[in-house]
Amino acid sequence: MDNDSKLAEKLNSILPYLNERQKRLLLAAEARSWGYGGVSRVSRISGISRPTIYQGLRELEQEPLDPGRIRQSGGGRKMIEEIDSTILNDLDQLIDPDTRGDPMSPLRWTCKSTRQLARALQAQGHRVSHQLVSELLRSTGYSLQGNAKIIEGKQHAGRDEQFQYLDKQSKAFLKQGLPVVSMDAKKKELVGTFKNQGREWQPQQQPVEVNVHDFPDPQLGKAIPYGVYDIGQNVGWVSVGQDHDTASFAVATLYRWWQVLGIITYPEAKKLLISADCGGSNGYRLRLWKLELQKFADQTGLEVTVCHLPPGTSKWNKIEHRLLDLLQKSFDAIIKGCLFFCRWRYLRLATPTHNLSLSWFQQITTNNT
Repeated sequence: MDNDSKLAEKLNSILPYLNERQKRLLLAAEARSWGYGGVSRVSRISGISRPTIYQGLRELEQEPLDPGRIRQSGGGRKMIEEIDSTILNDLDQLIDPDTRGDPMSPLRWTCKSTRQLARALQAQGHRVSHQLVSELLRSTGYSLQGNAKIIEGKQHAGRDEQFQYLDKQSKAFLKQGLPVVSMDAKKKELVGTFKNQGREWQPQQQPVEVNVHDFPDPQLGKAIPYGVYDIGQNVGWVSVGQDHDTASFAVATLYRWWQVLGIITYPEAKKLLISADCGGSNGYRLRLWKLELQKFADQTGLEVTVCHLPPGTSKWNKIEHRLLDLLQKSFDAIIKGCLFFCRWRYLRLATPTHNLSLSWFQQITTNNT
């Protein structure tokens, strides 16, 4: 084997493991060891250009760099903040015109996307791209965020007292082994081949086809789920209506829960506590709600106590995050072709990881009351 072959074998075995500076230094050392003509010879064998090897020869004459560095400090493109001293201030005025800058900024009334910001900065004479704007925003502590529901508005002076009363009532009923249920309706769902948010696993390039427009099907209408959640037993009940969310429908759901589950679970019960929000079909001002509850009490022989949550606090109702939230998630990416399918998906998807027993579903058609 000649010298060129030996050198080629040596370089091919070690060069893949070196960074760019180490490669230059190794090739330069080899070229210097060959003397006259060494640069051309090493360049031909390694495939590295002669100027790169000459640069390595110059680096061999310099002081070694700090450990871990490939290039000398100060190399590379300058940071935009060093070149353009006003860009951060101009960007800050654009991104938050409510507290800084011009409140009539064009971006105040449009989307504050990185491309929009880049165009606005370019119009002010800054040389930036949308990618650079994104990097600047992140480096200065900005991030993409949605709105946060925090502002509650005015609160009644007796709001906390009302919560404490409801809590005491619930604990007292549960301590005596009496039923305590939380009731509420979920938002209406279109029935048919309509698009729903969310995704499910499907074969590639074979999405489920749905309607382009979300116009209700006059034949199928809408599904109106109304839930009853047994707090003591962690058991849920959902009735799916097809007509209107009325007080008659709400109490009919309660009555069916009592017939199928409640009377079996609480055979000796003489009292029932209902927790509900203060609006909708179970609102505290609704006379039909009170009338239907009286009919329910007469039919079952139960003494019914209703505790309404304060206005604007429906999310504190147990059923919201123990039952209805799971039902909403179970609807993600599902085609609701029929009410039976809705009920089956509820049963299959809403229960596995939350220790929630969702035992029965009943389709009800209510009157237009």
